[in-house]
Amino acid sequence: RCALQRRPPLSNLYANCWSCLHPVNMFNSYNVKFYHSKALTSPYPGSHVERSQVPEDKVSWLIEWEDYNPVEYTAMSVLAGPNWADPQINNKGFSPKFNERDGEVERRSLNGLYVVENGRPRNPVGRTGLAGRGLLGRWGPNHAADPVVTRWKGDGSGNKIAHPVTGKNILQFVAIKRRDCGEWAIPGGMVDPGEKVSATLKREFEEEALNSLQKSPEEKVELEKQLHKLFSQEHFVVYRGYVDDPRNTDNAWMETEAVNYHDETGETMDNLPLEAGDDAGIVKWVDINEKLKLYASHSYFIKLVTEKQGAHWSEDPGPDCQE
Repeated sequence: RCALQRRPPLSNLYANCWSCLHPVNMFNSYNVKFYHSKALTSPYPGSHVERSQVPEDKVSWLIEWEDYNPVEYTAMSVLAGPNWADPQINNKGFSPKFNERDGEVERRSLNGLYVVENGRPRNPVGRTGLAGRGLLGRWGPNHAADPVVTRWKGDGSGNKIAHPVTGKNILQFVAIKRRDCGEWAIPGGMVDPGEKVSATLKREFEEEALNSLQKSPEEKVELEKQLHKLFSQEHFVVYRGYVDDPRNTDNAWMETEAVNYHDETGETMDNLPLEAGDDAGIVKWVDINEKLKLYASHSYFIKLVTEKQGAHWSEDPGPDCQE
């Protein structure tokens, strides 16, 4: 069951001026609510575990709260010790180097140094009502990569389709429907130990949107050729940092690098048949607009891409928000 809720409305303070906040550095106090809405939802994904209630004014660690007593939960799938997961903190022989590159494992946060308390990393955005790791493998930051692959919506004769109200061209992106909770999302995934983020972006897109794991060697070679064209061109880093995710806990959290690969002519992607694979149930091109309801912070990443490309987003522009 999908233990996610829609994000509460953003306070008017920055609802219309989301884009004025620099996406790579959105760590100021009034954003705590934006960051911790999904990370406070119950039950915790894939479980019946209810988080301890955290009032909005007590999310920040800077606020004293002596009685704070979060529920402790780490999923059995993590405790079973798969290769993508750390051992428990008190296990003999496990001495992670937090805030550092620890062998092949990247334990540095994209948002700078985090506090380590009683041997456990502390969520840099604040309390979540849940201690332990939940479904996440690593103590501290768990790094993901989200490839946003876009093209212009066309009419079949090579002409771009503009939105009738705003007159701006409509952008499409490759979206997958997640098997775990049925929400639409960017086809991203976790960065493997020692893997470069650029490699993760390409691998996840191949596995989830093109079903490369089920392809023959010949088909794979052809896929690689086309994808190399798309992924080696100029791209736009949409966001790097902490993600408000329903899996986050006080001691483990998601961070991502979202990168836009735009196929301006659409020719590259025309030669790549979309096919759902791995964690995806369905994959398709989706028209981008503000009504999209996507997993975790993905709607926000998509909005930043439309701004960068000057594409249609909303029929109601709201007050102008110029830098």
